[in-house]
Amino acid sequence: MDRSKYLLLGAAAAAAFAFHASAGRAADPAPPRAAWKWPARAENLKVLPKRTTPEQLRSAMMGFTRALGVRCSHCHVGEEGRPLSTYNFASDRNPKKDVARGMVKLVGEINEELDEIRKETKLAKSDALNVACVTCHRGLPRPVTLAATLTRAYTAAGADSAISAYRSLRSGSYDSGAYDFREPSLEEVGEFAFSRNDTAGAIKLYELNMRQFPESGRVYERLARAYLAAGDTVRAATYFQRALNVDPDNAGAREGFRSLRRQP
Repeated sequence: MDRSKYLLLGAAAAAAFAFHASAGRAADPAPPRAAWKWPARAENLKVLPKRTTPEQLRSAMMGFTRALGVRCSHCHVGEEGRPLSTYNFASDRNPKKDVARGMVKLVGEINEELDEIRKETKLAKSDALNVACVTCHRGLPRPVTLAATLTRAYTAAGADSAISAYRSLRSGSYDSGAYDFREPSLEEVGEFAFSRNDTAGAIKLYELNMRQFPESGRVYERLARAYLAAGDTVRAATYFQRALNVDPDNAGAREGFRSLRRQP
């Protein structure tokens, strides 16, 4: 498959993902149809094939906007809320347009490499993998992890800021697939705080993780070690024991609890 087909394939996959992700939600009333038609021949195409049809162009653009959770004005010259007929889609004045072109090229190159790997390993075509914008972005303009987002909030204003960001994102994005709200994300931020000798901040983050995942022995073990570092042996012992209650095979909790019992 040549690169131009890969580019359109990636955009179509992003559009398909966005359609299925929105399935099942109550539809908003349809807005009035704008006086806009996709051009029979698009201008200034530098990455997509010159012969891209209006339907292919529509699929590609819809795929980009939905995969990144943005609107046309993110990459094109135009004012949000104004009719599409007022946009200058051919213009290159918006620098994000060139960023998008570079990312589309990257997607094409990755898919070419994946196809070569499939051929070399003699995998069936049904086992082929392809990436699209949504593979990394998942509705975010900047494809960053939850841990990275929370670490940035922590670095700016401490553990309370990271916790506030977590609660806000969990409330608004939990079912979107944009972020990974599983146990390791908060743990990573707690470890970062601990590495900066912010034991109190780490305890707050670990306690939040404990409340989210009360059946995990690891969250209790991490919290116990933070309390141990803070010199609170009573709470450390309590949480080492809780870790063992839910996970008797947790070697770290066993050793931590034994070391505390040996102390005078």
